[in-house]
Amino acid sequence: MKKKRETQLLECQLCHQRKPGTAMFPADMVRDSVVATIQAAHPDWNPDGYICSDDLNHFRTEHVEDLLEAEKGELDELEAGVIKALRKGDVVASNVAEEFEEQATFGQRVADKVAEFGGSWAFMGSFGAVLALWIALNSIHLLHKPFDPFPYILLNLCLSCLASIQAPVIMMSQNRQEARDRLRSENDYQINLKAELEIRAIDAKMDQLLTHQWQHLLEIQQIQTEMVEELARHTRLELGSR
Repeated sequence: MKKKRETQLLECQLCHQRKPGTAMFPADMVRDSVVATIQAAHPDWNPDGYICSDDLNHFRTEHVEDLLEAEKGELDELEAGVIKALRKGDVVASNVAEEFEEQATFGQRVADKVAEFGGSWAFMGSFGAVLALWIALNSIHLLHKPFDPFPYILLNLCLSCLASIQAPVIMMSQNRQEARDRLRSENDYQINLKAELEIRAIDAKMDQLLTHQWQHLLEIQQIQTEMVEELARHTRLELGSR
């Protein structure tokens, strides 16, 4: 009875060829994912019929190729998403110093220049030379009428005026420097926050991609196992029929 069923001719619903039962496979035993691939090409697929081994292996191979292409497509989408996020119009990174200087007023620029010159060796050298020349001119005994004799009251008055003017100017420059540093810190924080969010998004996408890859590889392995078992079954049937 078994030998009669194996030699019985059955029709494949895809190629419509009649083949022995050993070369046919019940449609209801085909994997659902492979069935979806078959139905895409043959909408009239009937789960109650049969499919020959050649057509089944063809669609199994096509399904595996689709899985591999899907994995490659997910990887391309991941790279495209990262590039799109980095090339958005709302870029966080910016030249804070340049933007800050563009908004500075004339008085603020003058304060920066005064503070910059007041904290340089050029100022120290020129200021020391002026003091030495002032004291020398007013200390020469040959000069009958010095304009600022010892103890150099006029010099002290000039130094006091210079200090009273220079100190607020330097404080103004320091306040601007603090504002510039605050803007730079805020910009750095925004950049770091955006980078952290991008890294988290990439990490989540990579986890999802790896999960899909493992699922696809497992399904491919199961299909290969089915094909090997089917080949072994055909081999046993052929050896038993001899």
